[in-house]
Amino acid sequence: MSEPTQIDAAGSPRLRSDAAANRRRILAAAKELFSERGLDVPMNAIARRAGVGAATLFRRFPDRRSLVAEVFARQIDQCESVLAQAVADPDPWRGFCRFIAEIARMQIADRGFTEAFLSTQRTDAAVGDRRRGAEAEFADLVDRAKQTGMLRDDFVVGDLAMVLLANSGLGAAVKEHRMGLSQRLVAYLLFAFGTEAARSQITLPPPNRMGIVDLYTAES
Repeated sequence: MSEPTQIDAAGSPRLRSDAAANRRRILAAAKELFSERGLDVPMNAIARRAGVGAATLFRRFPDRRSLVAEVFARQIDQCESVLAQAVADPDPWRGFCRFIAEIARMQIADRGFTEAFLSTQRTDAAVGDRRRGAEAEFADLVDRAKQTGMLRDDFVVGDLAMVLLANSGLGAAVKEHRMGLSQRLVAYLLFAFGTEAARSQITLPPPNRMGIVDLYTAES
């Protein structure tokens, strides 16, 4: 049975208020669980967190891919916004650094971010087109940062994937230490990516209090 609808003033169908509320609860629950546990969380767990039946969830989102795409649409928009601000910065090296730092922060704040970003590249054509456009903008930013003499000539656009994967690995750290560790990692990476002229501008955050032994007690 399809979701009940009403007709708005413009003659377009819209979800009934209770159906719209269920949809909002499902999206909120999915976002929370994806952030806490990653994208493999069972759909039934999402339905329970939302306080709806599994049938209601699957009426709105027939498969996991459609739910993931909807939940992370805002994050994709935010990524594009962060990149646009970096590209618009009159100092390309500063824009480059801010982009790397902000994307890393977004990853740590939301555990499902990297998984969703990578999976939607493979399964959603529209997102794939947006990713290619963003990659072209990032490539232009990289070229301009190199022209300032601040970014190493041997940095390549594909190195961004290395940054994303390395930073996402910090999700295995104790939760309270993840952001601090990420900020220190980003500083190390920017130091490596920068030329000698750029390195004097990079400040390494203080060491994190997490030790090797804490890896055994990190939250999953």
